[in-house]
Amino acid sequence: MRISRFEDLECWQEARILVRQVYKVTRAVQFGKDYGLTGQIQRAAISVMANIAEGFVRRSNREFVQFLFVAMSSAAEVQNHLYVAMDQKYLSQEEFAVIYSQADKTARIISGLISYLKTNQAPWTSTRKTKETKKTRETR
Repeated sequence: MRISRFEDLECWQEARILVRQVYKVTRAVQFGKDYGLTGQIQRAAISVMANIAEGFVRRSNREFVQFLFVAMSSAAEVQNHLYVAMDQKYLSQEEFAVIYSQADKTARIISGLISYLKTNQAPWTSTRKTKETKKTRETR
C-alpha cells in the first residue's frame, strides 16, 4: 500500500480511535466535572494523533522518528491518566481496559514504525529522491 497522506498510516488511524474513546468517557457527568483530568487526558490523546501527522509531513525519517517518540509517550500519558480516572471511580474496569488496550495497541504500532524507519527509507521519500537523483544526473 502506498502511503501518501498521514491518514494512510495505521498508527494514525488507531490514534483516532483512541481519541474517540477518550472523548466518549470524558463526556460522563462525573468525569467531566474533573476539568483538570479531562483536559489532560484529552490533550494527551490528541497529541498522539497530532504528532504522527506533524512528523509525517516533515518528510525526514529522523524528524519523523522524533515525533513518533513523542506520540508514543503521549499514549503512555493517556494510560497513566486512565489509572487516575479509575481510582476516582470515573471509569469502570471494562472502560479502563478497552481504552488502555487501545493506547497500548497504538503505541506498539508506532514502535514498529519507528523500528522500520530507523533501518529503511520511508516509502514516501524513496520515489521522490529517485526522481530528484535522476533529474540531477540528466542535467549534468
